[in-house]
Amino acid sequence: MTVTGTPRTGVTLRLLDKADKEIVRLDRAVLGAFYKFQHDFRRNPDAGGFQLKQLEGHDRLWSARVNREWRALMIRLGDDDWLLVSVKHRSHVHQNLGRFNYGINHITGAIEYVDLQVVEEGALRRELTPEQVDVPGPSGGPEPTEKPLFAAYTDEQLADLGVAGPLIPLVRKLTTDDELLGLAEYAPRHTGEVLLRLRDGVPYQEVMEQVTAPVAVTEPEKNLDTDDWQAALDRSQTVVITDDESLQSILEEGDFGRWKVFLHPTQEKLVHRRYSGPARVGGGPGTGKTIVALHRVCHLVRQLPPGRTRPVLLTTFNRNLAADLRSRLLSLGGPEVLARVDITHVDQLATRIVSEADPGNAKRRIDDTAALREWRALLVEAGETRWSAEFLSDEWNQVILGQAVTSRSEYFTVRRAGRGRSVTRVERAGIWQLAERFTQRLETKGLETHRQVAERAARLEAARRARIDRLSEEREERGGLENRHVEAGSSARLNHRYRHIVVDEAQDLSPAHWKMLRAMAPAAPDDIFLVGDTHQRIYDNQVTLGSLGVHIRGRSSRLTLSYRTTREILRAAVRVLDDADYDDLDGSTDTLAGYRSVLHGRSPSLRGARSWDEEMDLVVEQLRAWHDVPRESTAVCVPTNDMVTQLADRLARRGITPTEITPDGPRGDQGVHIGTMYRFKGLEYRCLIIAGVAEGLVPRASVDAWEHTDPSRHQRELHRARSLLFVAATRPRDALAITWHGEPSRFLAPLLPPR
Repeated sequence: MTVTGTPRTGVTLRLLDKADKEIVRLDRAVLGAFYKFQHDFRRNPDAGGFQLKQLEGHDRLWSARVNREWRALMIRLGDDDWLLVSVKHRSHVHQNLGRFNYGINHITGAIEYVDLQVVEEGALRRELTPEQVDVPGPSGGPEPTEKPLFAAYTDEQLADLGVAGPLIPLVRKLTTDDELLGLAEYAPRHTGEVLLRLRDGVPYQEVMEQVTAPVAVTEPEKNLDTDDWQAALDRSQTVVITDDESLQSILEEGDFGRWKVFLHPTQEKLVHRRYSGPARVGGGPGTGKTIVALHRVCHLVRQLPPGRTRPVLLTTFNRNLAADLRSRLLSLGGPEVLARVDITHVDQLATRIVSEADPGNAKRRIDDTAALREWRALLVEAGETRWSAEFLSDEWNQVILGQAVTSRSEYFTVRRAGRGRSVTRVERAGIWQLAERFTQRLETKGLETHRQVAERAARLEAARRARIDRLSEEREERGGLENRHVEAGSSARLNHRYRHIVVDEAQDLSPAHWKMLRAMAPAAPDDIFLVGDTHQRIYDNQVTLGSLGVHIRGRSSRLTLSYRTTREILRAAVRVLDDADYDDLDGSTDTLAGYRSVLHGRSPSLRGARSWDEEMDLVVEQLRAWHDVPRESTAVCVPTNDMVTQLADRLARRGITPTEITPDGPRGDQGVHIGTMYRFKGLEYRCLIIAGVAEGLVPRASVDAWEHTDPSRHQRELHRARSLLFVAATRPRDALAITWHGEPSRFLAPLLPPR
């Protein structure tokens, strides 16, 4: 059937989730034709020779001509409302028409489209690369088996979880993890997540509660009309194509472009949920935590009354990440959202607070390494040998500054959780005396550390909050009337700085940072929203949020599906952690159980060399092997700054342009990115090399000096080194290469054949 009659104008064209993944694989010429097609179709579907036809045997599925060889498949939702679900070669459109299945899921109420032939080819007929043969299940999961994976569940049970009905017969045939992941790549997202959770061994009832219940239709809709397509749109992963630029951003900005519009239902629930207090979202690398945080900011801004203030704070732990958050928020929400949000990293925020209170402060900031040198000099001058400079530096940073201890008596009673070595009351007196001398030393030399600034900012904000609370109580006592004399004395009515605070990479903030942030917003619904993963902690900031006034108990959620990297890379990265225990920021342990990817690729490359000079040649060789990947999409990370300099020189001499990553991001737009592992936090690449993963460098040799003198610190330093390698290993999307010289790092033992 071909559409004829009066031309229509201004039709609505929508894009269904996962349709973009098929479209983006088209070659450049076809993609260009598709852009023109959707532009012209939105203006008038009866113009331009679209040959709009209803497929035989289907009441809602239509095809339209993109160019001579390619056709768009669309579900007709209404007279002027179309949902684009696929773009196929014309030879595949009219073959086996029964393979096209679409409808409204009776559990989620969402629109689903399935091409059974594509799904079956992706699952049961997948051809493995040599690297994928004999690879154990993702995240160290169960080994492949010839027994059907889901034999323990009935068709009715799978349907009740929301598995797409047309796929249940195919699900019955799955016998390996590879087949399951092939199906999940092309199946509706909810179906994929349900099946992956069941395969991970999550009990049926937990899958029902954690995966299905959050996206199931509510009670009044239980008897939903599976023919009401317009109502189903509100429950579906679709986006209206309003202009050419919006579609281009979805197709050409990679994962971020997709996440602008296609949040997973689980992520979307977290974004729009109303929380009674602080809330936390955890999850491994690539699970979309930062995306959730950005969408959460947009949601909070849209709930604000009109105004020109910036009552929402978006913060993270360094300049590089803060700049990236600003760029992404502008792309996601536009200038209107950006105008209502204060985006800054926590140390910059602390500096601002301290500068307001002391505008004439001209002290020079030093980092922890420089502060440690000052501690060593002090101990030499004092002839002190009872404690090492490292122990005193940690005690000062984590206990005294970390808990905003301001007096000797406070230090005598403060908790020292996680410090390992206990100290007597007499020893505390000696430590406090040295801390006072150290503080005076910095004062005399005109120096201060970032931790000192954070601690002072925390005290200033706590005092400000106390004044706000006192004035509020006084107003209540006067029946809501203001004391004009007191209020006028402060130049303006004193208010909290922010209404909402959103924190990215929360695991790397210090206790002083948290105290400062807690004081900046009133305790109220939706006050603090934080995302983070302690497996990625790269700074020695151990915190228990509840003790700092940030109570997240009962308001913690975890994301488990990685959208960034392949399961082969992910499995290697998780094995680097070697089952070490990690906290959840609130006194309990965190876990990556169920953390997995639905993407396939090659296993990581592992190569050793006799010397650093030979290893640099291996790096050059690997980069040349990736000749078909844009240089700016490849990167090399190394353990030290000296190695960055040496490798950059080697690459330049071999005709490969290097671009160093600074605290503010890459220095240029061209070339292979190079930096220390610390610089790669929050970054993503197609291909990445981790070089210098040798014993003595990862972890550094000095770490083992603590094994007998301070076992607690030794364990923390090993955790940090593992986390740093884990972060680096989860940056690439397609390919990972790991190299070393001499003895490989002990952390690589799970990835290497036994000796």
